[in-house]
Amino acid sequence: MANPLSNRALPLSGPATDIAPITPDDVNDLPDIAMALYVETGGAISVVTARGQTRTLAVADYAILPVAVRRVRATGTTATGLHALVLA
Repeated sequence: MANPLSNRALPLSGPATDIAPITPDDVNDLPDIAMALYVETGGAISVVTARGQTRTLAVADYAILPVAVRRVRATGTTATGLHALVLA
């Protein structure tokens, strides 16, 4: 199957090229910075943003959080079914 993205620069406003499940971790960053997060079951989510700031947010079920994230922290995260939307 032809890949329509193969000869194009990946725009930040375009589609993610992959989605990966996230296991929250207080120490290790995600393998790739997530351009957004998808949350299946809402709750609190504690993240380290791409700029290095720690933020805790309340999110609803089936939410898309359009913020670049380098880490999802285990401490303070109660939301589940977390996925990183990445440009890998």
